[in-house]
Amino acid sequence: MTKRQQSRHVRVWSDQARHATVAYFPQSSAQCVFVSPPADKDIIMAYQIVDSNYGKNWVKLLHVTRNGPEHTIREWEVCSELTLNSKDDYISGDNSAIIATDSQKNTIYLLAKNHGLTTPEEFGLLLCRHFLAQYSHVNRVNILIKQHPWSRIQAADGPHEHAFVTVREAERGCQVRQLRGQQATVWAELNGLQVLKTTQSSFVNFVNDEYRSLPDAKDRVFSTVVSARWRYVGSQRPVDYDACWSAVREAILELFAGPARGGIFSPSVQNTLYLTQVRVLNQLPDVAEIEMVMPNKHYFSVDLSKFPRVGSASNDEVFLPVDKPSGNIRCVLARANSKL
Repeated sequence: MTKRQQSRHVRVWSDQARHATVAYFPQSSAQCVFVSPPADKDIIMAYQIVDSNYGKNWVKLLHVTRNGPEHTIREWEVCSELTLNSKDDYISGDNSAIIATDSQKNTIYLLAKNHGLTTPEEFGLLLCRHFLAQYSHVNRVNILIKQHPWSRIQAADGPHEHAFVTVREAERGCQVRQLRGQQATVWAELNGLQVLKTTQSSFVNFVNDEYRSLPDAKDRVFSTVVSARWRYVGSQRPVDYDACWSAVREAILELFAGPARGGIFSPSVQNTLYLTQVRVLNQLPDVAEIEMVMPNKHYFSVDLSKFPRVGSASNDEVFLPVDKPSGNIRCVLARANSKL
C-alpha cells in the first residue's frame, strides 16, 4: 500500500492487538470494512439493553356478530408487543423463551372468537391479561388497535340488516399497556378528522419583526385535520369507551363550529384546541389527560387582480388549497393531580 493510499484510510477504534476493531473508510468508496474478532465478556458487559419488545404487527381481522337476521361487524388491525424478563434471545441467541409472533397472531384470532369484540380498549385489556397470565416470563404487554370505520347502510325502508359502507370521517384506535403487577394504562385515539369553516376565524396581533411576511387575517378560512389521544384514569370502575370516544368527537366539532346560526369565533388554532381539551376534561371524569394536534390546512385567496379586464381587485370566493408547508399546533392538557 502506498503512502497516498494509506492516507485514505482511518482507524476508528482499537484497544489491544488481539481485541481490535478497525474500520477503513476509502475516500473513493462509501464502503466500510470492519475487522471484528469475537467480543469477550468484558466488552459485552460494557453495554446494557435499556428497552426492548417484539411482537406481531397489524394482524387484520373481521368479526361478525350474528343476532338472527341482524349482523354487526368490526374490522380491526391489532399489534401485540411483548417484553420478556430475559434478554438471552438478544445477547446469546437463546430462543427458548420466545413466544413466536405467529403464536401471538393466533392468540388474537382465538380470543376474538372465544370472547367476541366489543370495544378496542376492552379487547386490548383482554390481550394484556391473557399474555401476562399465560406466560410468567412476560414482564410487559403493549397492544395497539386501529378500527376500520364501517357504518350500517341506511336503506329506503330503514337500517340494513347485513350491509355496510365505509364512512371515513375519523379513525378510531387505542393503545393498552400493562406491566406485571401493575394496573393497565389505556389510551384512546381519534385521527384524521378534517374540518373546515369559511368564517369566524382570525389570526392577528402576532410577533411583528423583520422576519414576518404574513399579514393580519381578520377573517379567514380555518381548516385542520384533528388528532386526539387521551389517557383514562386508572380506576377500577367500568368505563363506557364508546360513549367517551363519541363525546370527544362531539367536543371537537362543537368547539370548532359552534351553533348552527352564527357559529363560534376562533382567535387562533391554539385557543380552539385548548377550549376543546377543557371541555373534554370537564365532561369526562374518566379522562386523566388529553393530547391534541391541529395542523393548519391553508386555503389562500387566489390573486385575480392581475387580470384587470376579466378579474377583480378582491376575491373572497376562489381559494387555493395548500398543504405544505403548514403550521402545526400541539398541546397536552392534564388534571393537576394526573400521574402516568
